[in-house]
Amino acid sequence: MQINRELVEKVVAEVIAEVLGSQSGSAPTPTPREEVSGVAFAESGRAVKGTDPKEVVLALTPAFGTTFSKTIVDVPHAEVLRQIFAGVEEEGLKIRVVRVYHTADVAFMAHQAAKLSGSGIGIGVLSRGTSVIHQKDLAPLSNLELFPQSPLLDAMTFRAIGKNAAKYAKQEQPTPVPTKNDPMARPRYQGLAALLHNKEARFLDRTKAPVEVKVTFEG
Repeated sequence: MQINRELVEKVVAEVIAEVLGSQSGSAPTPTPREEVSGVAFAESGRAVKGTDPKEVVLALTPAFGTTFSKTIVDVPHAEVLRQIFAGVEEEGLKIRVVRVYHTADVAFMAHQAAKLSGSGIGIGVLSRGTSVIHQKDLAPLSNLELFPQSPLLDAMTFRAIGKNAAKYAKQEQPTPVPTKNDPMARPRYQGLAALLHNKEARFLDRTKAPVEVKVTFEG
């Protein structure tokens, strides 16, 4: 695995600029939010609790697919969504997407998704790739499956996450998604992950409720 140096330099430069701006008394200016290649999003109002037992709800942060376009190891966000969608649909279920504005804690995001889901099962994904599968009647920090090492998550892992979430929704007991093990991943990416989290959190609005999002794949 190679760290994306261009991304590191970009994020560091933006964080420094924001810090200098705050020291001078001016508010930090967020990076313009543009839709990423391969996928478009359209918000359609406040998210409501679903009633369809065959749905899984996926929660994204405000920066996913807008400010950021790839995970920490360059998996395009469009591909992350394609694979999660495919995994759910392969199990005969459907997926609904919401944006969560009040938190960038993936456990609470996934728990919010689960509470909105007609099946009671939700997925949370951060821009860097960290993911959680959750169930509505569990405590926020007691999830079904946690994928904390974003540098080890590739496209096929996201597909497997979708499949397992759908299986939980069907009240099955799937084998947990296998993930790679690299003891050097944490120290190698920890600094970049902290910078990405810091920037992602700047787009939060703790007064705003989750919103429904229509996802359209392009090309």
